[in-house]
Amino acid sequence: MPIWHPGGMPYDPPPDLAGLSLSRIAELVAERRLAPVDTWRPDVVGSSDMRIAADGRWYHEGTEIRRAAMVRAFSQLLIRDAQGQHWLVTPGQKLSIVVDDAAFLAVDLKHEGDALVFRLNTDEFVIADSDHPLIARGSIEAPAIYLAVRHGIEARLDRSTWLQLAEIAIELSDMSVSSKGCTFALAPSV
Repeated sequence: MPIWHPGGMPYDPPPDLAGLSLSRIAELVAERRLAPVDTWRPDVVGSSDMRIAADGRWYHEGTEIRRAAMVRAFSQLLIRDAQGQHWLVTPGQKLSIVVDDAAFLAVDLKHEGDALVFRLNTDEFVIADSDHPLIARGSIEAPAIYLAVRHGIEARLDRSTWLQLAEIAIELSDMSVSSKGCTFALAPSV
């Protein structure tokens, strides 16, 4: 049942990741209909006056956007170009957006069979694979793990999700994990 937030925007709470089977997660991912933002070539280019903080909070003109439905809607319009600039894209406009670290946070993890499934702070699910690799950055002392999401956009694993992933790697006696036939190192290359 949808929850109504101030401003009248509906928001369907996401299902609990732990209670979902891998096949149901795959169905939810397949059902997601995203706009073809990578094919749009708007003439109007400008600034959105928006920022995504390193902790995943979204701001417009310095004020936090608190409506989850709005953040989810904006998040589906994001791309990142080859120079690393993030953009909100509609058929009529391409607006720059400042991103302090990564556009998304990976806030939960489920390991089932040969798959690692991540929930993002926008309530999307991403299955790590060759199209959505895990990328280790930072240093050995302070690693940072990122997940490729779409259109050059990445999610940084939050601390608890990184620890869940590290526990899986430790169980395997290796500092790497596998998902959908791909192996990903959890330590940055030096």
